[in-house]
Amino acid sequence: MHNYAGDIIYVGKAKNLFNRIHSYFQNPKKLPIKTQIQVSHIESIETIVVDTEMEALILECNLIKEHRPRYNIMLKDDKSYPYIKITTQEKYPQIIMTRDHHRDGGKYFGPFTNSTAVRQTIEALQKVYPLRRCKRKIEPGKKCGRPCIYFHMGQCLAPCLGNVSPEQYGENVQKDIDILSGKNKPIVDQLMIEMQNASEKMAYEQAADFRDKIQAINFVVSRQKIVSENQRNQDYIAFYRVKTDDQSKDDDSIDTNIACVQVFNVLDGKLLGRNSLMMDGVEDEIDSLIMTNVVKQYYNGSHFLPKEIILSCPFEEEEMNGVEEWLSAQRGSRVRLTVPQKGEKERFIKMVEKNARLTLEQYFIERHQKKKRQENRIASLKNLLDMDTVPNRIEAYDISNISGTDNVGGMVVFEEGKANPKAYRRFKIKTVDGQNDYASMQEMLFRRIEHGMKEQKEGKNPHEGSFLPFPEIFMIDGGRTHVEAAQSILSMYPELDIIVCGLVKDEHHQLRGVIYQDREYQLTYGTPVCTLLNEISEEVHRFAITYHRKLRKKGMLSSELESIPGIGKKRRTALMTYFRTIENIKTARPEELLKVKGMNQKAADAVFQYFNKAGEEK
Repeated sequence: MHNYAGDIIYVGKAKNLFNRIHSYFQNPKKLPIKTQIQVSHIESIETIVVDTEMEALILECNLIKEHRPRYNIMLKDDKSYPYIKITTQEKYPQIIMTRDHHRDGGKYFGPFTNSTAVRQTIEALQKVYPLRRCKRKIEPGKKCGRPCIYFHMGQCLAPCLGNVSPEQYGENVQKDIDILSGKNKPIVDQLMIEMQNASEKMAYEQAADFRDKIQAINFVVSRQKIVSENQRNQDYIAFYRVKTDDQSKDDDSIDTNIACVQVFNVLDGKLLGRNSLMMDGVEDEIDSLIMTNVVKQYYNGSHFLPKEIILSCPFEEEEMNGVEEWLSAQRGSRVRLTVPQKGEKERFIKMVEKNARLTLEQYFIERHQKKKRQENRIASLKNLLDMDTVPNRIEAYDISNISGTDNVGGMVVFEEGKANPKAYRRFKIKTVDGQNDYASMQEMLFRRIEHGMKEQKEGKNPHEGSFLPFPEIFMIDGGRTHVEAAQSILSMYPELDIIVCGLVKDEHHQLRGVIYQDREYQLTYGTPVCTLLNEISEEVHRFAITYHRKLRKKGMLSSELESIPGIGKKRRTALMTYFRTIENIKTARPEELLKVKGMNQKAADAVFQYFNKAGEEK
């Protein structure tokens, strides 16, 4: 479904297209609010025909992932979770942490949610049954350099010396795999016997070494909670949302449009990780549809696929077989989707659902606290400047140049205490020669106000114009003189009621105070108003200087080209348009340079000789 601008606003699939489309265009009172709004934005419907339900399912997932339509239920997952990988596809494997899961012949364990715990686990294993840590290409029987310090510490067998066979090395590899797979009891029992024997022989250092290995193995195993004795690989998926008929929906911090999804990963009967995800657009949807979208979007990526996926609620019936077929094709063997009704699985899925509820409650608490902090920051600024109302929009300005060259200005916008990068604007100063920050600031403010006044006269919506609405506060990066320069421009527009204040820095370029009405207000570090103003000050400085550096770099490249005999402004522009970067021009041959419009043999030779001569001198 497309809107009037041609944007994709919804992606769906249907066996019977007529029935599916007809379900949207009926009495609006019978439709959920979200669907009513969606239908009001539909301008056209595009269809793609495929041969099977599975093909339709794959296509739907890919289109949603690519276009992220507004009215589809969206799963927000911007994280990649760590795995422990043993590179068993190599002759001398390593044990490493990775955030990518590929079918490359390696042995993966995870995913985990705590990267620190993963590193600690790997470190513990390296002390018990060490594997190499280097990236050398090692061949059996061949020496390839000196052993590293881990060999001397007893934490590497040093296959780089060429005296460790793959079979001997593989014993450590297999024991590390067994420990991570939970098959640690035989290993610990054997170490216990060896420790006792060493102790009886009074070889206490050797006994202590066995003891340390046992403790390291117990450390690894202690991070794995046993949830099943059947040694299966499973994922448990549950979600929680606040229903629209729930009394708690009256709390303004509660959002019935958001749900929390919990995915618990069980490998060989042990809980090894948990993914916590948030979903948008669930308010008017039934549970079965939400669960269907969770599974399709979660596994339409690089996530590890287990043999069994246990759900807290059933799928839509017509979807179950198609999704199972799709997942099985991805995994290369059958994947089962189940909804337990009793027993161990049912108890565990209830625990997962409880975690989803607690996580969502914590999310609402933190969001509410964040909103309050933002309100406190704005309220503190209102009190500091003795304003009648809380400022909704604040604009900050800064000038950046070097001795008057590449003179630019930056404008950043904060709305309701938060930065709004879409409203940021950049200005290339046009009428000021040399370094005159006051005049440059005046030009920038004059152009900003004129743009806004023009849009007002054109009748543009305040939220659609590039320079609307006008702010309640102009914040100028500078002292008293900068503020006076800004006020002289603002005085030309008596119809605008805008406060002007200055952000004063100390000798270390740290925010010291605020200039307002010819008085400097000192700021106390750590207070809400100081935190807000410091954030604004740093952001406008960053924005202005980034633009200045970009122009300066471009100018330096241009001037370098124009210093070559026979290359003027037109040829320089043509060269940059054709080759895109100066590096491409430096490596181009004369015959390539001749392809540029306006270049002749003499000019091409001059460019080639200039850069090659420069390279030789370097």
